[in-house]
Amino acid sequence: MSFLIAAPASGSGKTTVTLGILRALAEDGIALRGAKSGPDYIDPRFHEAACGQPCLNLDAWAMSPDRITSLAAGSPLIIEGAMGLFDGAPPDGKGACADLARQLSLPVVLVVDASRMAQSIAPIVKGFASHDPAVEIAGVILNKVGSDRHARMLCDALAPTNIPVIGCIPRDPSLIQPSRHLGLVQAQERPDLEAFLSRAADTMRANLDFQLLPDLISIGSPQTRPAIAPPAQSIAIAQDAAFAFAYPHLLADWHAAGATITTFSPLADEAVPQADLIYLPGGYPELHAGHIAGKTAFIQSLRFAAQISDIYGECGGYMTLGETLTDAQGTSHRMAGLLPLETSFATRKLHLGYRSIQSKTGPFQGRWKAHEFHYATTIAANGDPLFTAQDATGTDLPDMGLIQGRVSGSFAHIIDQA
Repeated sequence: MSFLIAAPASGSGKTTVTLGILRALAEDGIALRGAKSGPDYIDPRFHEAACGQPCLNLDAWAMSPDRITSLAAGSPLIIEGAMGLFDGAPPDGKGACADLARQLSLPVVLVVDASRMAQSIAPIVKGFASHDPAVEIAGVILNKVGSDRHARMLCDALAPTNIPVIGCIPRDPSLIQPSRHLGLVQAQERPDLEAFLSRAADTMRANLDFQLLPDLISIGSPQTRPAIAPPAQSIAIAQDAAFAFAYPHLLADWHAAGATITTFSPLADEAVPQADLIYLPGGYPELHAGHIAGKTAFIQSLRFAAQISDIYGECGGYMTLGETLTDAQGTSHRMAGLLPLETSFATRKLHLGYRSIQSKTGPFQGRWKAHEFHYATTIAANGDPLFTAQDATGTDLPDMGLIQGRVSGSFAHIIDQA
């Protein structure tokens, strides 16, 4: 059996606990994989570094049960939840990691930030354990514990619940990870990553009883899964610290269907390879806007490619295709100028939520499940929209994106076909 690591709320320490367990078990020679519940590009790359295996995204809002089952099938899997265990999209919480626990019949290990509580730990854990009989709380990990005395108080309070305490992790400032506006600083940007993962593994070994973790066995048998047809036969994908947000399950589908996929680095000023479709995924172009503006080989080759190839930009890639991108300091930088779009981070505004989108044109025609997560302000967007859009409740939203000739894009990150 595999299991899911969840918490009552964000900020409880799920990611560090997950990474420490993954690295410790991988060091013991156990073949296993990591997965992340919901739409997330950053945490999965840490999972891969921790255990040496590709990390899945499993999204109970955007993916069908068949899609989730087929992706999860195979070697043992430890899934890191997002937000709180039962937190999902409005109006009914669909997409919560509890949905994955139900669909895949997985036990849950609950990580609780116990730094500011004592006996109150019992009703919190008991409440989560009894809230839904279909979601099994197999054990609890008490995080950010202040002392041995604090640990005893917490364990004594939990004893009547008969829920196993897998361990108590002491407060440790060295395990706090650096973050920025979209989440953790990316794994590929952390020169100390290996040292951090080793420290996290050592901490878990010293403070958790691994024998109390649910057994690690495979989930079902690998099977043919529903696949998304590639948007083109040859696809060139921007890939570096500024353009890192591409979902592996989509790329795997395209590759399995026979598409040729090449990568290039705008930050390294590499020219765009010849391909039927140029794909600029999301990432952090706002942190590198001045550098991108000065990468003449990349910009000129992208403009040339627009004459002979389709070009699609997603979120950060979409902003790069525009006229200008203003950074957080208020400096405006010229971008590719392939879409009539001006964006700015001078005044940040959060745009967050699941999206149902539909297009009759461009490389991604039809209906899609997607999400939006960015802080950019659109100063100007003049032209033909690419997608009609609804939020998670089915409420109509303003049209999204732009299309001009063979160039298109939007702020929506595509997850799966609707």
